[in-house]
Amino acid sequence: MLSYVKKRSGELKSFDAHKLRISILHAMKDVSHKDESEKVLNHILNKLSNYKLIFSTSDLRDLVEDSLLELNLKPVAKSYATFKKFNLELKEFLKIPSSNLSHNALIVLSQRYLKRNKSGKIVENPEQLFHRVANHVASAEKKPLQKKYSEEFYKLLSSLDFLPNTPCLANAGTLNQLAACFVLDMPDSLEGIYGSLKKSALIFQSGGGVGYSFSRIRPKNFIIASTGRLASGPVSFMHLFDKSCEVIKQGGIRRGTNMGVLNIDHPDIFEFISEKSHGSLQNFNLSIAVTDNFMHSVINNSSFKIGKNKIKSRELFDYICTNAWQSGDPGLIFIDEINRKHPLKKLGKIEATNPYGELPLLKNEACVLGSINLSHMIHNRQIDWPKIANTTELAVRFLDNIVTINKYPTKEIEAISHANRKIGLGVMGWADMLLELGIKYDSEEALDQAKELMSFIKKHTELSSEKLAKEKGAFPNFHKSDLKKKRRNATLLSIAPTGSISLIANCSSSIEPLFALSYVRRAFGSIDLFESNKNFENAARYNGFYSKELMLKISQEGSIQHMKEIPKDIRELFVTALDIPLEWHIKMQSVFQSYVDNAVSKTINLPNNATIGEVKRAYMLAWKSKCKGITIYRYCSRDSQILNIQEQTTVPHDFSGGCFNRECNF
Repeated sequence: MLSYVKKRSGELKSFDAHKLRISILHAMKDVSHKDESEKVLNHILNKLSNYKLIFSTSDLRDLVEDSLLELNLKPVAKSYATFKKFNLELKEFLKIPSSNLSHNALIVLSQRYLKRNKSGKIVENPEQLFHRVANHVASAEKKPLQKKYSEEFYKLLSSLDFLPNTPCLANAGTLNQLAACFVLDMPDSLEGIYGSLKKSALIFQSGGGVGYSFSRIRPKNFIIASTGRLASGPVSFMHLFDKSCEVIKQGGIRRGTNMGVLNIDHPDIFEFISEKSHGSLQNFNLSIAVTDNFMHSVINNSSFKIGKNKIKSRELFDYICTNAWQSGDPGLIFIDEINRKHPLKKLGKIEATNPYGELPLLKNEACVLGSINLSHMIHNRQIDWPKIANTTELAVRFLDNIVTINKYPTKEIEAISHANRKIGLGVMGWADMLLELGIKYDSEEALDQAKELMSFIKKHTELSSEKLAKEKGAFPNFHKSDLKKKRRNATLLSIAPTGSISLIANCSSSIEPLFALSYVRRAFGSIDLFESNKNFENAARYNGFYSKELMLKISQEGSIQHMKEIPKDIRELFVTALDIPLEWHIKMQSVFQSYVDNAVSKTINLPNNATIGEVKRAYMLAWKSKCKGITIYRYCSRDSQILNIQEQTTVPHDFSGGCFNRECNF
């Protein structure tokens, strides 16, 4: 019988049959197979009884795979092999010290960001990734300055004080397409539509997302003069783009995303509104471009013209809100407010945003994003203002360099992006910062702190861009802008969702409140890792009420507001997204928007028992509060996205603490 196995290092280790059974069980769970791990283990042990040799770990893995195949468990064998391969790769770069990175950050980095060779094997560790990105971005500088800024950029990234958008981390020094956000033209012609389809495929391949306004496409059943046939309408073409995205995402860096926008007065608006409630267009977020005129007509209960017909505005508004209540779509973008605040009105009107709404862009324009980690901007329970100022200045230079060196998918996109040089610097870890300061998220004190923080960041981004303009020149279209002082970039600030990068930085996502305090993370290969919010766990230990049983209870029940065993002051501080009234979500979004020249991506989380009336209230309040758009998500409104296993809140491996993109990762 086998007593020892030989590890790759040459070390002999006792054979552990129980551990082997658990790894087989995980592979079965991963493919939703019933538990036959004991049966498989006995089959393997029976085989091993014929050997007196010391097996290597790789030999043992092969034996397990062979046994699974012999027992007609091919899907389980594939899952087992995939996980073991991934685990080996993870161990390889875990040998390199990565003190700032959590285990989950390492998993996400290995899956999406670390360079691989032609065989698919990881060939860099996180430190090498940060060096790769820093070196490439610093190459935009003059030769004498490249070494200096390469070192400064490396410190900025490796400290996790700031991280750029996913395409920059993944593609710098390789594909070199570093921008995350695009808006493409969508003309009313087959040639133009299919031209944009090709561009979008190239963008998805590099990890970018695309927004389009389908408003210029003629409505369904409109007679086409050149052929005498009936037009199929904008929604039919959206299905074409959705399918393309579905195909491309399988070989891309991450799932591609689209934003589909339709003007409120388009004749096909009703079909557009309800399309996602039918379960289609799963690679799209949908937003309606609503005008001030429409919102006023809803308030006044007057008629509104759609095409050649007039309808009651409130009936249309009710239909929008009912579908949003059902599926999270459509959201709204307040197109008049967007164009009022756009500094480049002379170049034309903005018609659409990127997929998450934080970047209203002109047709065929791109933008780069990056976020400051606010959880690192605290010292002795106070905000470290000098550190924020220094981080902001370096981050602005970093993002501006990306505009220079980025390999854009087309010459047209490159030309307008270079002419306007838009960047979107944002923040993440806002909920963590408030907790460190002892401030409740849904409070006037939190709103006041947001004003102070963002006015400071706005001031320093503007100063940094003005300083860069003196050194490198203002953006070429400055003379066509409404801006008073010359600066390097037409726009500067944007609050993005920060999905993966906040997980890498180990902080709360964007400006969102915490979504959960305790949960089980389903890592690669169905490994369940029990996790809790670090600030809450520290508070529980410090105040003497921590227990594993309590943390398990929290993961099962979600909110702690009714748990009397937790001190009242702790319960009041640690509110989660579903504890917070919708008005406070919108107040927070509105405060951040008042200091941001692009836009703010935020989800207004509503409990499952929220009413359609509350959706109406949220949409109207967002418009009145001068937000540029709004997205709501009613918990459990998409059953396919909810995972409740053994009555515990369970999240996927790449959950970063927020709920966005009209989706809930729970």
